[in-house]
Amino acid sequence: MRVFVAGASGAIGRPLMRCLLQAGHTPTGMSRRAEAAEEIRADGADAVVVDVFDREALNEAVAGAKPEVVVHQLTAYPARLDPRDPDVYAGTERLRTEGTRNLLAAATSAGARRIVAQSIAFIYEPVGSPVKDEEAAILSAAAGPFGSAVAAAVDLERQVMGTPGIEGVVLRYGFFYGPGTHYAADGYYADQFHRRRFPIVGSGDATYSFIHVDDAVAATVAAVEHGEPGIYNVTDDDPARVRVWAPVYAEALGAKPPRQIPKLAARVAAGAEVTGFATTMRGASNAKAKRELDWQPLHSSWREGFRESLRARG
Repeated sequence: MRVFVAGASGAIGRPLMRCLLQAGHTPTGMSRRAEAAEEIRADGADAVVVDVFDREALNEAVAGAKPEVVVHQLTAYPARLDPRDPDVYAGTERLRTEGTRNLLAAATSAGARRIVAQSIAFIYEPVGSPVKDEEAAILSAAAGPFGSAVAAAVDLERQVMGTPGIEGVVLRYGFFYGPGTHYAADGYYADQFHRRRFPIVGSGDATYSFIHVDDAVAATVAAVEHGEPGIYNVTDDDPARVRVWAPVYAEALGAKPPRQIPKLAARVAAGAEVTGFATTMRGASNAKAKRELDWQPLHSSWREGFRESLRARG
């Protein structure tokens, strides 16, 4: 199949391009950077240099690629992913609102039949079960920067699922780890753990769902090739409380164990939003993706995945 990948030079996009080629597809990768496009071409794929906010150039690029499927992997997270920064998610929010609108218009005009888009699996309402499926309620009253990020992700999902003539597939990825991610050995969270700036807040009850980048790529290829339109959680098999996974991550890094601090101290130091995120977040079940996309994560748990990825990169 002919596949157009927007965001082809990122932590997911670059290995996705290689895997699409290996699977016999004809991918065209889009990047804003000429040097990234050259790297994509060196791997054997076509590439275009386009800004998703340049609607005329985008329409021309997508039409030229003649894709059956368009993949939306556009994000703009900063290297320093500080949740206290009011603009930390601003770039990605614009990509998920205005960028999605432009990309869908270009895909529709070019005759694409399917779009596969990146969303997030850590947006479920913090009530009831610690692990949620795709039918669970989304956060309705998140405050601060993360509240805006959730709103942008929801807007993306509504656009993708509601565009006439397009088979919309939304992949709600868990927290990425592995090469090129914020949890890599040279990533933001590794630095925070080494500095002991990622504490376990209160009893550490927040539940995280992780996904290795290679498994996220494999799920994306599966979603390109088959599966009913819909929303899928793409996570590993092992949702875990912070008090469980954080010490394992620190050990794999060779860092000291994370400190444990009371909720009140966290609220004073980091604010209510960060404290809530650290104490009430819900994980996500991958049962639907495994069943309907015929996909299975090779890194079934972060327990082994952390050690393997950090050893490989450390």
